[in-house]
Amino acid sequence: MQASGPIPSHAALGRDRHAVTLREVAERAGVSMITVSRALNTPQQVSERTRARVQESVSALGYVPNLVAGGLRSARSHVVTALVPTLSGPLFGEMVQALTDALEQRGFQVMVGQVGYARSREDELLRAIVGRRPDGIVLTGVMHSPEGRRLLMASGIPIVETWDFTDTPIDMLVGLRHEELGTAVCEHLFAKGRRRLALLSGGDERAARRASGFEAAALRLGLRPPAMRLGKSPTTHADGREGLAALLADAPDIDAVFCSSDMLALGVLTEARVRGIAVPQQLAVMGFGDIDFAQTVSPRLSTVRIDGARMGQTAAQWIADRAEGKVVAQPMVDVGFSIIQRESA
Repeated sequence: MQASGPIPSHAALGRDRHAVTLREVAERAGVSMITVSRALNTPQQVSERTRARVQESVSALGYVPNLVAGGLRSARSHVVTALVPTLSGPLFGEMVQALTDALEQRGFQVMVGQVGYARSREDELLRAIVGRRPDGIVLTGVMHSPEGRRLLMASGIPIVETWDFTDTPIDMLVGLRHEELGTAVCEHLFAKGRRRLALLSGGDERAARRASGFEAAALRLGLRPPAMRLGKSPTTHADGREGLAALLADAPDIDAVFCSSDMLALGVLTEARVRGIAVPQQLAVMGFGDIDFAQTVSPRLSTVRIDGARMGQTAAQWIADRAEGKVVAQPMVDVGFSIIQRESA
């Protein structure tokens, strides 16, 4: 399925957002600005009751102190921070490379952080990042903790969420709808004559939504519920081998497997070969990501491609434009996805 194109802008999106100030914290707490400053920087100089009032105000408003020197607060940092779940695999590399190249052309440098798949790790990094006031933050996904979302919305920093979709983004959004992707893969396998489906998936939220779309489509098509095995993220080749073995133990007659990553699919291909299962004659295998080996493995891997380069370029343009005081006219874009049909399915 190809991209559906830009989505009409939301009134609150694509514009500089108001950063919560020290004055607002002081007004909410009912104290002076200097008292707030003392409570945050030298808490021993204020009473416990005052500290508690200030901390309540800070938490409620999502205020993060600016860690950049006061005289530099009006200057741009020319630094953009990108947070991705993992740097160990190539899935997010295309987006990061495109983001880096496009921002470099506009005078910005990119710092990349790895957050894993736990929200607590993201929150920890966000507190450090927001306090240093980069010119933009690029996030992977739209599922954030309440604290993380509050920090980002209060920061006033241009934010671009990627690799996912929601009708209520923090600021700007370029991504795809994972439920629709799962549905499309199921319908593709059904059209190829596959009726006994299985799903092998990591445990992250985007993979879970693909699995949900896949399962719902199977039931709507009158198929039995897909055999499913959910594991951890990021996924590995070994997870693919172990996953196929477990699926076959539960449902030995499956004739198609949709994997939440190409690395899982490679493990499935390996395990199938070891067991003498012919792919695709006996078992169709679909991956996700279209990473480089998908075209060279034997049999060549059918998969789903996401235009990571477009996501990175779009995020770069939006952040650079906002840093220059421009309004982003269309701050929500669905890049869609493409099913790549090769030999394995």
